[in-house]
Amino acid sequence: MGRDLHRKFGVSITTFVGALFTALGLAAWSGAWEPWHLFAAAVPSAAGWAMTSGAALNAIVSIWFDRDRPKAMGLAFNGASVGGIIFIPLWVYLIGRFGFQTAALAVAGTTVVTIGFLSEKYLRASPYSLGVSPDGGISKQSTSRSMPSLSRLEILRTPKFITMSAAFSLGLFAQIGLVAHLIVRLTSEVGVTGAGMLVSLATVSAVAGRTLLGWWIGDRDRRLALALNFMVQITGVLFLMFGGAWPTLALGCVLFGLGMGNLTSLSPLIAQAEFDRKDVMTVVALIIGINQAVFAFAPAIIGALRDATSDYVLPFAVLACIQLLSAIIILLGRDAVRPPAIEGS
Repeated sequence: MGRDLHRKFGVSITTFVGALFTALGLAAWSGAWEPWHLFAAAVPSAAGWAMTSGAALNAIVSIWFDRDRPKAMGLAFNGASVGGIIFIPLWVYLIGRFGFQTAALAVAGTTVVTIGFLSEKYLRASPYSLGVSPDGGISKQSTSRSMPSLSRLEILRTPKFITMSAAFSLGLFAQIGLVAHLIVRLTSEVGVTGAGMLVSLATVSAVAGRTLLGWWIGDRDRRLALALNFMVQITGVLFLMFGGAWPTLALGCVLFGLGMGNLTSLSPLIAQAEFDRKDVMTVVALIIGINQAVFAFAPAIIGALRDATSDYVLPFAVLACIQLLSAIIILLGRDAVRPPAIEGS
């Protein structure tokens, strides 16, 4: 849906409407007095998320960057991580000072005004309207290849999409499952304050990892980069699984955190390398939709395993195995994107 809206109405209008829906959802959450109010509040929130999250960021960045897209994507996605670092203490202060409903309405209003200004000033233009091409080169009005765009069904049937989707869905299932229970796992060892500090450390590591990958990856094999990313996270999971002291748990948070951000920013980059430019937005939107359908169940499943075993050893071991499977799947998919060998060569 987000891809179609961007193409029909443009990035600027779609982003601003997404901010309006986000603000409406925020106001609805803060004013909920009955359980059914929460379900109603989820509708505008979901619409706002669809128009301003991963697929939307890819739509915005891909207009302006091609060669330098890895760096741009890393910086763009880091906005969410930095927002998490800033807004959590800000929310706590505003709620304590003014109450939840007033704080929510203030944030909602600020969001609409800010996004409205940015959309009008920076997102309405395109490189070609300014006489340049993506990455700031000389304007070329026709940069798309002549081959027709693939339909959604055709994309879903391609082996390279299937391996991408499976790897990212399973990887994010493991990541969301661990993050949802990380504070509980750490609190038992280092207390609530210590756990909060370690989770913040993981978030800072996510920003660093995404930034480093964006500057390093260039034309390197992006599937291999994702597999290595999974291996770094698996090492972190093992430290979190068996660690009991501050240094061990901190190292686990750093290693796991270094790969957290890359699981969201690498899917558009792999799609850019493997699909026609006109199909990338559709591919990214499909992957994000499938990812969300899969990882939505992760916190509950990991919680059930934890309740059944009374600790996090088995649940975290399962998550490490899932990430290993994800690394294998993404590497197996490399054969699907290699050009066929020329006979006699």
